[in-house]
Amino acid sequence: MMLRKLLLPLMLAVLGTAPAVAAPRGPVKPAAKSKKASGSKSVAKATLSKKKRPPVRLTRGRRVARRAATLVGASLATYRVPDDCSGLVRAAYQSVGIELLSHGTLPGENAVSAIHRRAQRSGALHHRTPRPGDLVFFRETYDRNRDGVRNDGMTHLGVIESVERDGTVVFVHRGSSGVKRSRMNLRFPEQRGQGGRVLNDYIRRAEGGERARLASELFGGYAAASRL
Repeated sequence: MMLRKLLLPLMLAVLGTAPAVAAPRGPVKPAAKSKKASGSKSVAKATLSKKKRPPVRLTRGRRVARRAATLVGASLATYRVPDDCSGLVRAAYQSVGIELLSHGTLPGENAVSAIHRRAQRSGALHHRTPRPGDLVFFRETYDRNRDGVRNDGMTHLGVIESVERDGTVVFVHRGSSGVKRSRMNLRFPEQRGQGGRVLNDYIRRAEGGERARLASELFGGYAAASRL
């Protein structure tokens, strides 16, 4: 009995000093990234992606159209081309390395007819919706041979700059008052304007007892810039 009394305190002492078992620890959450650092990386990626984008290359036609637009109101005297409609389109196409009269002209042939012949030979002529840089031809815009008869064929041309939503074609040409923009809408061939907007500009003045003519009335066709 005495021995039991001595052993009991000893056992309680041993049990009381046993090391405590550590509680299981949950998964450690990674430290949240700062918004500032994340934002900086996004900006860096966006900047890098912009740098990697290849530059937009303009088509031949758009380059020609831009060149023609820069000549509006300018004199053609410094460009070594005639100061007329053929000179304007030649100057515009020379900017992309194309001389529209490199094939020359036939006896008695005017420059407009010669360029039209080139377009026909290369398969460039069309009557579809034009694109910037395409040529636009007109017939009988003046009495070239002065015989009082409308038998002069192709007498005028210009460069297409743009096509508006309603189908109105904006073209650059050398008219009687210099290099300018004019409009033509083939949907309304005999209509000058609509709702305060110009659909067709006059391209032949009244003479010889005939009224002035609109661009759409004397339209002769287009020539694709990509095939000239």
